[in-house]
Amino acid sequence: MNTRRRLGEFLQTRRSQLRPEDVGVATYGGRRRVPGLRREELALLAGVSVSYYSRLEQGQAPNASPEVLDAPARALRLNDAERRHLHELATGTRRRDRRPTPEQVGPATRQLIAALGDVPVVVLGRRSDVLAWNTPGHSLYASCSGS
Repeated sequence: MNTRRRLGEFLQTRRSQLRPEDVGVATYGGRRRVPGLRREELALLAGVSVSYYSRLEQGQAPNASPEVLDAPARALRLNDAERRHLHELATGTRRRDRRPTPEQVGPATRQLIAALGDVPVVVLGRRSDVLAWNTPGHSLYASCSGS
């Protein structure tokens, strides 16, 4: 089953499990054609337009931001696991809960640093964290950051 269909089925299932009286929606005593909340009612509770929520439920909103996805999640009263599942279905990927592998300097870079001798060297990573330096680089860097 494709991800779009799974997203729609997930949202429809959760929407059908909420009764209007559970969330304070007036029913006016009429007979309802759908179990649970209607799309319009959920969109109103979530603070999104009915057309946008319909597109989301149909899997036609591939660029929905996490904040936008959190709005129907709150309205549907999803727990943390269900909320993560909603995000995974909407983005089509599984979120990684572990941290990326820390950057390290390879042996070739260490040899280059050693070969440069008295030339100050400071190797920075993608996030500007210091991965390696030599003694002159440390002296230069330490004297600049202390002022």
